Amino acid sequence: MNTQEIVQKLWNLCDVLRDDGITYHQYVTELTYILFLKMAKETGTENNIPEGYRWNDLSAKEGIELMKFYRQLLLDLSTEGKGKIQQIYTNAKTNIDEPKNLEKIIKSIDDLDWYSAKEEGLGNLYEGLLEKNANEKKSGAGQYFTPRVLIDVIVELVDPQPGEKCNDPAAGTFGFMIAANHHIRKNTDDHFNLSVEEGRFQKEEAFSGCELVQDTHRLALMNAMLHDIDGEILLGDTLSSFGKQMKNYDVVLTNPPFGTKSKGERATRDDFTYPTSNKQLNFLQHIYRSLKKNGKARAGVVLPDNVLFADGDGQKIREDLMNKCNLHTILRLPTGIFYAKGVKTNVLFFTRGKGDKDNTEGVWIYDLRTNMPSFGKRNPLKHQHFEDFIEAYQAEDRTKVDDERFSYYSIEEIQKKEYNLDLGLIQDDDITTYEDLPEPIDATEDAMEKLEEAVSLLDEVLTELKVIEGK
Repeated sequence: MNTQEIVQKLWNLCDVLRDDGITYHQYVTELTYILFLKMAKETGTENNIPEGYRWNDLSAKEGIELMKFYRQLLLDLSTEGKGKIQQIYTNAKTNIDEPKNLEKIIKSIDDLDWYSAKEEGLGNLYEGLLEKNANEKKSGAGQYFTPRVLIDVIVELVDPQPGEKCNDPAAGTFGFMIAANHHIRKNTDDHFNLSVEEGRFQKEEAFSGCELVQDTHRLALMNAMLHDIDGEILLGDTLSSFGKQMKNYDVVLTNPPFGTKSKGERATRDDFTYPTSNKQLNFLQHIYRSLKKNGKARAGVVLPDNVLFADGDGQKIREDLMNKCNLHTILRLPTGIFYAKGVKTNVLFFTRGKGDKDNTEGVWIYDLRTNMPSFGKRNPLKHQHFEDFIEAYQAEDRTKVDDERFSYYSIEEIQKKEYNLDLGLIQDDDITTYEDLPEPIDATEDAMEKLEEAVSLLDEVLTELKVIEGK
């Protein structure tokens, strides 16, 4: 049994809980509580869990006794557990009411092919569940999940290296950092090429993040643990004073949440030069301020179109970004790749300068949106869709790239447009442009001919009707 089949079996168990009125997102959270205990047993790490609260203790019970024990277990692990265990179970409570449903889930998990799951990686299994949840529109979890292929492309191009500190200030389920970890492992023979100290750094310090929503924070902690990452994942609001501690990173990879602060409130960060109610603009300020000022620290950030053209504070923030950083590339993403319909997004790639002035000389923009197929569940985004962009991005001399989707705007041109970066979209084949329209005189004559023809046909119809009436 492969990971995909195990994920599907686990996902099908959600049907068991329908009678308890449990949502998909609640189900994944509930599964996390139970799977944590089972995976600790399978990986031989139960010594971190207090005795009496381990998998065999749970699976040995039945009926009402099981239900009571499970509720107590959640409560006690949130208070008596240590470190990550306590964080995963903080304020944990079950949404399952029926003892027989809890019993069925525990038995089904116990009966899975755990040998195959371990062979393919427990982290892959858990990520499969998270992806399944994100793809369910009813779950509402899509906002916490960036398509894996997009994450992989961004990580590939930003290219985090061993020894660099990587961060995601809007961590969601920690997907960007998991991918960055995988990227470095792949390039270091699974850390075999690193010293003991370098390996320790990669596990304990290289990857960190911050997540605002507690249930999502649990999923991030579980995901990190199953991928053997022990970096700090904070629970808090990056855009409040809490976020000021997050700084001096080599790499930031993130997809901040879309929207504005409730009731139009401005960010409570007193270190922002331009506090605004637009969350994405605030996240953008946080990101470029959190990078090391060494000319090497870099970021890949998913942001909606409004960040490119919002005026007022938006214009000032873009100007500040292009002063402090080299904003070298913008990728205009296809529509339909996120759960929120109609949201148009981009990836901004930039490198923090050593100084705070004149770091951007010009911006390369790649249009992967216009004249692209419609993406969604039936036609998912794949790595092959990014291949031309990757080739253009990595070209030694971008001026020699022959691709109509790739265009360059100097800083002087951008300044003339008042730092509006809503640029670089090619002509849409579905839209008729002014140049395609016929000459006005020709068009008028053609219209008159058609009208005359229509009048003539109506005359014929009228004549025939009169003849019929005359009879």
